[in-house]
Amino acid sequence: MLNRLVSALFLVFISITSIPLFFVALLLRLVTYPFDRRLRVLHLFTCFWASFYTWTMPAWRIRIEGRENVRKDAAYMVVSNHQSQLDILVAFRLFFHYKWVSKAEMFRVPLIGWNMTLNRYIRLKRGDRKSVEQMLKACEVHLDEGSSVFMFPEGTRSPDGEVKPFKPGAFQLALEKKVPILPVVISGTNKALPKYSMKFTGVQKIYIKIFEEIPYESFKNLSVEETVEMVRRFIIEQLKVMNRYTLG
Repeated sequence: MLNRLVSALFLVFISITSIPLFFVALLLRLVTYPFDRRLRVLHLFTCFWASFYTWTMPAWRIRIEGRENVRKDAAYMVVSNHQSQLDILVAFRLFFHYKWVSKAEMFRVPLIGWNMTLNRYIRLKRGDRKSVEQMLKACEVHLDEGSSVFMFPEGTRSPDGEVKPFKPGAFQLALEKKVPILPVVISGTNKALPKYSMKFTGVQKIYIKIFEEIPYESFKNLSVEETVEMVRRFIIEQLKVMNRYTLG
């Protein structure tokens, strides 16, 4: 009963605070867009907006490492494992510039989804071939502009925390646009907020880490499929290490 009450109160808190935060985001978009076409300022505010909710939930003990591995003004193809809806909030705690690839349904969420549109994040309708093509074109535009793109190549959340097979889109983009791949690994969010649930689960350790980039030169002679497996194996191995902290 207590866990359900905490979950309900937290959702109400998010709903209420999203109203003024959205209008701040809208104002930032209007004021900064003439000189900030990549919307870096708006994205940093969105990082703050999302992080605010993890800062106000003391039961989520979040450990963050690897920010020093992000080069300023570099355009990366950022890839991460996907365990929970909470992954997005936690990834915003990294505070570097990127454009999300997210399912189209998220853009219809009042206030939060509207802010995603303001940020020019990239929508994807799963299972729709035309939407996939549009998503890849939008990613190319952002990479050409110098913005990193953040994608969960599993395509959906893992129900048990195990890394599912990766879809090739992110790696196809990295090869075609000749950009480095930036691996991010998340551990513990599946315990804090399990798939198909919004239920509070008590005190949980969460660990997110940015690893050193994989330069284009190290995979330029590999096929898309070989690149997929190389990065997936790396993430699986690093997740095993990080699980010792979150599950220990």
